[in-house]
Amino acid sequence: MNYKININANSEETKHSQIAKKLRTDIEKGVLKIGTKLPSINEFSKDNNVARDTIEKAYKALKKEGYILSTPGKGNYVANGSKKILKILMVLNKMSSYKKEVYEAFINTLGSAAKVDLQIHHYNLDFFKEIIDANKGKYHYYVVMPHFFHDTPRASYLKVLKLIPNTELVVLDKKVELDKKIINVFQDFEQDILDGLMLEKDMLNKYDRFKLVFPKLSHHPIEIINGVKAFCKGQQKKFAVVEHASEIIPVKGEVYITLTENELATLVKKIRNTPLKLGRDIGILSFNETILKELLGITVISTDFSAMGKIAAEMILNKDHGNIRNTFSFIKRESL
Repeated sequence: MNYKININANSEETKHSQIAKKLRTDIEKGVLKIGTKLPSINEFSKDNNVARDTIEKAYKALKKEGYILSTPGKGNYVANGSKKILKILMVLNKMSSYKKEVYEAFINTLGSAAKVDLQIHHYNLDFFKEIIDANKGKYHYYVVMPHFFHDTPRASYLKVLKLIPNTELVVLDKKVELDKKIINVFQDFEQDILDGLMLEKDMLNKYDRFKLVFPKLSHHPIEIINGVKAFCKGQQKKFAVVEHASEIIPVKGEVYITLTENELATLVKKIRNTPLKLGRDIGILSFNETILKELLGITVISTDFSAMGKIAAEMILNKDHGNIRNTFSFIKRESL
């Protein structure tokens, strides 16, 4: 068995501790399965250019902890019962009803196989980096949502993501391109909203102007603007972006797209103070499903947040890697 690991010669952690940690993690994650024969000390030493006594110290520590056992004349094996509960750190940009759906589906799917800790970076890249730096090597998987302030350079957050080994990194909600394969379950914001609008273009044909309420400090993905803009250009509709629903004067023939419930409430109240009929003279489309929107009869375009958490957990349990575009749907109601 050829087993190679990256050893940091400049680390304050001893080489044998680094080796033991890597073996321990791979055993706990199931990469090295129970009963697997480990490389001999000579093989390990040669393959990783590390002194024999360093390997001996690492193996000795793992034997003491019960991770491996030695069979005289045969070698070292992953011990029975050595698999531990997975330790997972989830780092979200914020906690909302949508993120709660992701989190709950994630932990419910993992069940007793894992313990999940949760932290929030509040769209701040510096906070995110501090969280990652403080927790490197402490978890088997790092599940992150890399949504940051709009002026955060893409290269800056990718640099932080690269601090996490690709085999331990799970990225949710946003598609990222890294050098190596990771688990990535994402929304394609621009394409999803364009596809959703195109699916119902005949119904939307009675409206000739689209206004997207996009609060400047909301931190929503800019790709949402691009998706609506692309639809309007292709269908020859007028398009505008406004910062707040309070700026809107309801006009017949317009569709308003909202991203937050506060903006939606403001808009519904304004329309109810006019003779215009929602779904006939004027339309509302909202981003992301909630019970309130269902009760109000608001048409919604939304990803399946529960599916996102479930798929990510299943990929961890199955040790899969790859990019998965999450399910997206257009939920048609009276508001259009």
